Amino acid sequence: MHCKLILRGRLPRCLSLQFRFAGDCLASSTRKGVVLGAYDGCSSGEIKLTPTGLKLDEETGGKLRMVTKDGAGIRKGTAQVFTNLHPDYYSVAIAGLGPEGVGVNEPEVLDECKENIRWAAATGARALQESGVHTVFVEAFTNAEAAAEGSILSVWKYQELKSRSEQQPVTKVDLFEDTDRDGWARGQLKAESQNLARKIEETPGNLMTPLTVAQIAIDVLCPCGVQVEVRDKDWLGSERNFSALLTVAKGSCEDPVLLELAYCGGEAEEKPVVFVGKGVTFDSGGLCLGECEGMSKYKGDLAGAAVIIALFKAVASMALPINLRAFIPLCESMIGGMSVKPGDAVQGLNGKTVVIEDTHLEGRVIMMDPMTYSANVHPCLITTVGTMTSGIKWSIGSGPSGVFTNSHPVWREINRAGMESGDRVWRLPLWKYYTRKVTSFTNIDVHNVGKKVGAATCLGAAFLQEFKPPKVDMLHFDISGTGMISTGVGAPYLKKGLMTGRPVRTLVQFLYQIACPHSKGDEC
Repeated sequence: MHCKLILRGRLPRCLSLQFRFAGDCLASSTRKGVVLGAYDGCSSGEIKLTPTGLKLDEETGGKLRMVTKDGAGIRKGTAQVFTNLHPDYYSVAIAGLGPEGVGVNEPEVLDECKENIRWAAATGARALQESGVHTVFVEAFTNAEAAAEGSILSVWKYQELKSRSEQQPVTKVDLFEDTDRDGWARGQLKAESQNLARKIEETPGNLMTPLTVAQIAIDVLCPCGVQVEVRDKDWLGSERNFSALLTVAKGSCEDPVLLELAYCGGEAEEKPVVFVGKGVTFDSGGLCLGECEGMSKYKGDLAGAAVIIALFKAVASMALPINLRAFIPLCESMIGGMSVKPGDAVQGLNGKTVVIEDTHLEGRVIMMDPMTYSANVHPCLITTVGTMTSGIKWSIGSGPSGVFTNSHPVWREINRAGMESGDRVWRLPLWKYYTRKVTSFTNIDVHNVGKKVGAATCLGAAFLQEFKPPKVDMLHFDISGTGMISTGVGAPYLKKGLMTGRPVRTLVQFLYQIACPHSKGDEC
C-alpha cells in the first residue's frame, strides 16, 4: 500500500465533512420491515406473490393474500405497505415485479429480469423508509445482487448539512431469508460505491475543493490497497508543464492538483486500463459565465472524478485481476482577474497548440494533458469520463450515457455491461468528419469549440482524441445527461433531485467482463 501526498502547503481540514458508509451508524428506530415481490397475474389487477412471499403468507395465516386479493393497486414501479400482519415485522411492503419470466430484451439492450428486481426492491425499501421503518429486509427475488443494488441506492440520502437533531435515521438494508450472500455482497458493494460518488457530487463546492477530493481519495482508497499520489501546483508547473490545467485554474483561489491512482490486481507485465476523469469541483463557466439560475448544480461537475474514485474502491474491494491507472485533474473554473480569456492559447504536452474559445468548455482542456501523460504507463485502453456537453441531454436525455470508442470489441463489452447493470449506454460517432471540424484551422492545431454547427458532443470527443496516446484504443463517456441530478424517470432507485453517481456500476461490470471473460451474465 502506497499513499503519497505531494504538497508543499498545509493540507486543509475537511471541516465537518465526514464520510460514513453503510453500517457505521445504527438507525434509532427498532421497527423492522420486509420487502416482498408480486408478479402480474393472469387477469387485469391480479397479482401473484413470489415463493418467498407465499412462505411468509403461510406464517401470517393467509393474511397477505387476503389484503392483496384484488391486487391492491400493485404493479411494476409501485409498492403497498401493510402493517400488523406478521409478529416479527412491523410492516410488509409488497412491490410490483411486472410480468413473470422476462429476460434479456435485445431491442431495449436491457436485462429486464434484473432491472425489474431493482425497481421492486427500490420501491419497496423506499416505501418502508418513508413510513418510518429504518431496518429493512429485502427478499432476493431471483437475483440477490440486483435486489441489493436497487434497495441500497433507493434509501440513500444526503443529510450532512442538516443539524444532527434534524437528521433522519440511516436506513439499514439486508437480505431476507436467502442463501445467496455472495450475490447480495456484490450488489451492496456496487451500490455503496455509487453512493460514494453521489456523496462527493452532492457536497457544496466550498466544502469539496480539489484538495478535499484528493484527501477523500486517500481516506477511501488507501485502505483498499490502491496507490494514491497527489501532485501539487508546483509539480504541474515547473516539473511537468501541465499548462492547460494551470490556465483553466488561474481564476480560482483554490490550487489545482492532479490525482494519480494505481490498482495492481493483474500480472506485472499486463498493460493497465487508464481512466481520466473531469474533476471541476465547481464550474461557473469562467468569463463565458453560465446562467445564475440553477448554477448550483455545477458543484457536480466533478462527477467524472467521483465516478472513477468510486470505481477504484469497488474494483479493489472485489480484488479483480486487472491493472488500472487513473489521472484525474482537479480544479475550479471561476471568474476573476486572472481567468482564462476567450481566445487564449495553450500548448499541450504533446506539442499541439489549443485555442480556448469557450471557457465554459473547460473540461476537455484540463483533460488533454493527463491523457497525453498517461502514455508513460503504456495503457491498453484509455477511458475518459466527464460531464462534457449539455448537448448530450438534448439528444439522448437521461436514459443512456453517450459513449464514443474507436474499438468495436470495446463497444461490445461496454454495451453488454450497460445491459447487465441497467445503466445503459449509447454509441455516438467518433469520425474523422468531426476531427476535421476541430483541427482545420490555419493558426492553431486544435480548437476547443470547433467549426460548430451542432454536434457539440461529437466535437468534444474528437477534441479529446487528439491527445490520447498513439495506437491506443479510446472509450469516452459524456455523462452530462446521466451523471448529475436525477430526473426520477426510468430508474426509481435514483431519487429525483439527488445526484446519480452514474455510471459507476456499468464501469465496474465492464472491468469485470474484461478481467474475467465470460460469454453470458449471471442467471436471473
